[in-house]
Formats: sequence, C-alpha cells, structure tokens
Amino acid sequence: MTPSGSSRLAPLLTALLLGISALALTACNEGGDPNAEIGAKVKLPALTQYLLPPMNVATVVGWKQGETPKVAPGLKIEALATGLQHPRSLYTLPDGDVLVVESKAPPPPPAKRPKDIVMTLVESWATSGGNTGTSNRVTLLHDADGDGIPEQQSVFIDHLNSPFGIALVGNDLYIANTDAIVRYPYTPGETQMKDAGTTLAALPGGPIDHHWTKSLVASPDGRLLYVGVGSNSNITENGIEAEKNRAAILEVDRTTGRWRVFASGLRNPNGLSFEPQSGALWAVVNERDEIGPDLVPDYMTSVKDGGFYGWPYSYYGQHVDPRVQPQRPDLVEKAIVPDYALSSHVAPLGMTFYTASALPQAYRGGAFVGEHGSWNRTPLNGYKVVYIPFDGGKPNGEAQDVVTGFLNDRNEARGRPVGLAVDKTGALLIADDVGNTVWRVTASGG
Repeated sequence: MTPSGSSRLAPLLTALLLGISALALTACNEGGDPNAEIGAKVKLPALTQYLLPPMNVATVVGWKQGETPKVAPGLKIEALATGLQHPRSLYTLPDGDVLVVESKAPPPPPAKRPKDIVMTLVESWATSGGNTGTSNRVTLLHDADGDGIPEQQSVFIDHLNSPFGIALVGNDLYIANTDAIVRYPYTPGETQMKDAGTTLAALPGGPIDHHWTKSLVASPDGRLLYVGVGSNSNITENGIEAEKNRAAILEVDRTTGRWRVFASGLRNPNGLSFEPQSGALWAVVNERDEIGPDLVPDYMTSVKDGGFYGWPYSYYGQHVDPRVQPQRPDLVEKAIVPDYALSSHVAPLGMTFYTASALPQAYRGGAFVGEHGSWNRTPLNGYKVVYIPFDGGKPNGEAQDVVTGFLNDRNEARGRPVGLAVDKTGALLIADDVGNTVWRVTASGG
C-alpha cells in the first residue's frame, strides 16, 4: 500500500476501531424498566459517566413488501405514500392536501475528537442511506376523496436547506430551514410553488449545527411564529459560545421577522403544538446523553414565557450535571420540572394533539408523540408512536403504545417515526424517515 493510501485509510480504521470499542461497552449499559420513567412524577437513578458513550445502534433494513407497523386494537394502518427520501414532518393544508417535508442533515464539520469520529460513524449507521438521494424538498400529496390513496403526488418546493418545520397562516406558507424561516405566497389548490420565497428571519445554523431540525408552529391568532432550536452539543463540549440562542424556543414576529428567546434550557425541542383546551404552547424535548441508560428521560412539557428548563446545568429540575463547568446555581435554582416524562433516550421528534373524532374515543383530546428511538441504550427504547391522555390541559394517565413494529424481532429498524399530523378525515399520519414512508392510521371499522 502506498503512503498516501495508508493516510487515507487511517481515519476510517480509527473510526471503525473506536466504534467497535464503544459498541463493546453496551453490555455495561443495561437499562432498567423503561416504563418506570414515564409519567408526571418519576424517580431518577444515580448518574454514570463514561470515557466513551455506550452505543446500541439498530441497523436499518427497511420495510419488505407487504410489511407494515403494528397498531393497537381498533385501529388499522396503511401506507399513504412510499418511496420518499427521509420524510421528517407533515402538514395538512385547509383543502386536505398533505405536505411532506423530506430532509437530510446538513454536512457535519470535520470530526476531530475521538468521540466525534465515533458519533459520525454511528449516525451514518442509523440512517437510510445517509445524505444520498434527492431530498431537502416538500412533496404534496393530493387525496381528493380522502380514501388514503393520493391521486396526485408532486414536488411542491425544492432545493431547500435541511427543512423541517412548516406552518400556514392565511396565504403565507412558512418553511423552517435549518438556518432561516422562509415565507412563500400560497394559493389553494396549487401543486407546485413557483415563487422563490423570501427570508423572514435567520436562525442559528452552521458552521456547527448539531441539532439541526427546526420545529415550527404559528400562534392561534396568527401573529407570531414559534421555532425550536436545539443545542449545538450534548453538554456544551463545543463551548458555551456555540450555544448562543440555542437550546431554546424563539418567538418570531410574523410581520417584521424580529425574534426573542421565549424559553431556554430545552436541549432539543421539537413537535411544537398548542394544547387546545389551555391554549398553552407544548413541546417534546430530547434530553442529554452519556450519563446512563436511564438518564435523562426525554419529556413533553408546557412551555412558559421566560421559562428555563435546566440545560446544560441541570436536568429534571435541580439535578445538577457535574460535567458542566463553571456551574450556574442561580439558573439551576429556577429550572422548571417538565410536565411529563416519556422515558430515557426515546428521542421524541413529533407531537400532535388530537381534536378530530374519526379515531376511537380513547384517543380523543390527548397527544400523540412520535418516538424516533434510542441509539445508546440496551435494550433499545422508543421506535413507536404513543398516546398520552389529557384532561384540563394536562397529561392525565399512562402513555399507551399506538403504533409499534418499527423494530423487527432482530432489533433491526424497518422504520423510525418522526413527525405527526392529522388529515382532513381525522386519520393520524406518521412520517417514517428511514422507512421512507408516510403511514396513515384509521379506525378499523372504517
């Protein structure tokens, strides 16, 4: 082998060896009962720190012909659209058309630290094809009769920059790219956006863009937009300056584009939604890693104006994270305890409140949550859609498995759920980003 060939191969071998070493540690990362960390009140275990984070990555195999996820009794599931490229979020337009945001991550900065090399390798294993294929677009599904079989599928907006969030206010359609909110003029019934769009507001993006998804929702009165901006690290390892205006939800004036930090200390907030009874803003949040298989529970919570939720200095209220120095006891003291724990490392990325009436009564009034699934826990956790009952604007009851089977019996990933929406008939829609499918859940009675 030539010297130049050796130099090119060395980084790959290093990453492979580090990955193998990390995977070997999974035996030391056996978690307890994942259901013990679900609910409004949970007892947290002691933390553990690692030289290299234990990993347990589900190999992606995709769906075979005729395979579908499993659903709870009283429901049925069918594919609304297949052959997509990383569908991440969904939006139902007033005329019933469904917009599917297909997105791939922005190119990562060069990995320099051993842990970064391992993480880059692991993330490539956990996706369906990495950054290959046509994506970074919005696809429109037109199903005029609501039978779950679109008569038309077309590329609605193309050449976007790692889009995720989407919202419509009047005739203004907003797309949250990873680095900006872009506004487009929308005409009902059109199947392709011909306008190039205008930037409403820049968002924290690169050159480091660790948590790149930007969830988006409009306020009920349409005056404001709320956008989730995840942290640039697990626990500030890229420096506190890299976290400026991140790990937060921003409030954006829809007229001027000016924004402010609405709430902070939220490591990676997604699924932004307004709870229909209370009118409060809610989010699902991916918490920090590398302190144990049962820490820290991801959660769903109402989000208070000016509220601080702990990251990076503490978790679940006043549980101090010793890895962060210098500490901020003043912020830890006022850290808000989340409303509802979803279990550790389930990676919730989508949420929608169900106000329709097509699904059985047991699923009305609460929230569906899409759990993308763990990569650092044994056994694996998440990889499903759950339902949390609500009463009086707050969670009231145990989380219920609604859509499962994204893992096969060998713990290989056939799919991973992300964003959720409700179509014009009241069916639940699920974006499956590694199965490259949009699933449609209806009542089994029709």
